[in-house]
Amino acid sequence: MRSLFTLDLAAVRANVRRLRRAAGGSAVWAVVKADAYGHGAPDVARAALDAGAGALCVASVAEGVALRAAARDARIVVLGPSGQEEWEAAREARLELVVSRPGRVPDRIPLHLELDTGMGRWGLSELPAPGRSVVGLMSHFACAESDPGFTRVQLQRFLEATSGHTQLTRHVANSAATLSLPETRLDAVRCGIAVYGISPFGDRPEPHGLVPALRWESEVAQTRLLAPGEGTGYGATFVAERPTWIGIVPVGYADGFRRDMSGAEVLVAGERRRVVGTVSMDALAVELPSELPIGTSVTLLGDGILAEEHARVAGTIAYEIVCGLNTREPRAQRTVVG
Repeated sequence: MRSLFTLDLAAVRANVRRLRRAAGGSAVWAVVKADAYGHGAPDVARAALDAGAGALCVASVAEGVALRAAARDARIVVLGPSGQEEWEAAREARLELVVSRPGRVPDRIPLHLELDTGMGRWGLSELPAPGRSVVGLMSHFACAESDPGFTRVQLQRFLEATSGHTQLTRHVANSAATLSLPETRLDAVRCGIAVYGISPFGDRPEPHGLVPALRWESEVAQTRLLAPGEGTGYGATFVAERPTWIGIVPVGYADGFRRDMSGAEVLVAGERRRVVGTVSMDALAVELPSELPIGTSVTLLGDGILAEEHARVAGTIAYEIVCGLNTREPRAQRTVVG
């Protein structure tokens, strides 16, 4: 077993139900862009809908068209910009589009107008009078996970701009806002990272009632006893100070275990062990307590090894860790449970 990913659909459903409780009477829209943050969009979409998600959100028309086969009757909202050359495909796939810049808009397609309230990215600077095709009004929070004060400023700007259009669906909250700021929930919330059981706040998911949905396993493919002064990997960034057993695991940065995750912990035979040396394209080394059999299990995610932990070691966010995983053949095997 070189690299095995297991998606737990029961965890996805539990997370969506948790978000629905947090959202109160607001609809929960599951964000499944970037192949559901590396988890597999068709499978996650079906599980989210089964748990009561009211819509699915993707980043592009192409993502929406691809997802339609797995979600035949679901609302699919394309959050990113679209071009005129994509509008006919969007109509045929029954997608809803977001208008985030001035100019021509498509007809015969449900539209959401996006107002920039402080994100400084996509969004209109002023909200025009909604046309007949407009079904929703939206904005996007810049730092709901870390700055509730500015988030409330953004919310107030949005509420003031949309106060005359309460007949339309208003949606602005992301995972962090849904879990921590009740006043942001409005008519619908767009939740991404929390659907996968990953904390939007960078801490452990359990206090937020979330269950990690992805497991990543490999095995020890070779062991070596390093003598004092001997190293492992490119650049000899790890040199043994005493006789040290290491295990070589056949995954590396081409599989999503990044070079800057050296020093992270994984489970070897159920016990936490440190990754040492430079992570290679196809291999990494872990420090062992003693010689272990070839084939000893290694858990890179799961059983308490969290994407949030790996992100802290790498100096990034858990979103980037899971989106960078190579979960498909020929690099990996993938299975779905639950």
